[in-house]
Amino acid sequence: MKITSVDVMQIKSGNAGASRGAWSPVVIRINTDEGISGFGEVGLAYGKGWRGGFGMVCDFAEAIIGDDALCSDKIWNKLFRSTFWGMGGGTVVSAAMSAIDIALIDIKGKALGVPAYELLGGKQNDNLRVYASQLQYGWGEAYPVSKLTKANEYAEVTKAVMAEGYDALKVDPIAVPKPGIEWNRRGPLTNAVLNEVVGRVAAMREAGGDDMDIIIELHSNTDTTSAIQLAKALEPLRIFYIEEPVHPLNSEMMSEVAREISMPVASGERIYTRFGYRQFFENHSIKVIQPDICTCGGISEAKKICEMAQVYDANVQVHVCGSPISKAAALQVEAAIPNFLIHEHHQRALGKESRESCIHDYQPVNGRYSVPDLPGIGQEPTEEAMKNAVVHTISESKIYSMS
Repeated sequence: MKITSVDVMQIKSGNAGASRGAWSPVVIRINTDEGISGFGEVGLAYGKGWRGGFGMVCDFAEAIIGDDALCSDKIWNKLFRSTFWGMGGGTVVSAAMSAIDIALIDIKGKALGVPAYELLGGKQNDNLRVYASQLQYGWGEAYPVSKLTKANEYAEVTKAVMAEGYDALKVDPIAVPKPGIEWNRRGPLTNAVLNEVVGRVAAMREAGGDDMDIIIELHSNTDTTSAIQLAKALEPLRIFYIEEPVHPLNSEMMSEVAREISMPVASGERIYTRFGYRQFFENHSIKVIQPDICTCGGISEAKKICEMAQVYDANVQVHVCGSPISKAAALQVEAAIPNFLIHEHHQRALGKESRESCIHDYQPVNGRYSVPDLPGIGQEPTEEAMKNAVVHTISESKIYSMS
């Protein structure tokens, strides 16, 4: 099954130019001479970097035209070994490799008429537990506040997600400064900051009750001093785990935090391929890994990373923050691993335009996800979304150019 062309699309799905960074999903479609196409995503929809991902996947697409679409591992290793920058890895390179791998797995599943999880060894999990993510920014129409600053607001947004059936949530309690307080995140936290942050989480615990699991997100904005100080202050509130307490690629700093606190440490959305995860496994610093299927190397690589994690008694919470393509890919991997912990449902996944950009609107019911059983990853953009996208096509006769 020969790869004939690759369409690289910047999908219009809302929030572009928003105050918290652009929302610019880059989706690819790999086309074959047998009429089967597969979809993948470059996992750089948020923050800054989508243009780099767009260009990188265009460059990599040139290298795979004419290859057998069913030989996904061979193509992965070709991109890794023979493009020079593949072995260097990093965000943009790994995201481009991820998009291609996801699309190839989608093609193979469609060709065989099976869901992607069957290609990964079969379904081990269904009815996946889900948590509501990034509640410091509100929760869709249920609690549409852009930035929460008061403890009572954190309590109210907790009640909003509980009303939808969630029994787990994630919040970055230090992300949004409180007006009137000189707000620091690195070094020793001032008493004013520490008391405010602990008060926010305490309000969530009181509103959620004893059975609500609370995940603390820090986005690597803290350092070892502030992360350890904050974690110890939050210990009485029974935290499920703490995410990205320090620089995401410094395993020694991560290990220092893990040794000093009682709650499990999580990280992974900015760690790429099994080669990047190795040092974190070896020093036992991460007990909950968070590979993003659209940046870690794709579905194939994510499965390998999760299997490595099992050896080191680490559980898996796939990081999901992108278009519905990224969510579909995550669900397929989560269905097929023995160490699945919980699924992330991001606050941005509630956006109407993003949800309408693909043909299926997968949403959790009562805080649980059923894994789709459609062939491949079970998701693709609508015809309208592709028609309205910025598209570059790479084929034997049309090589990508920035001009």
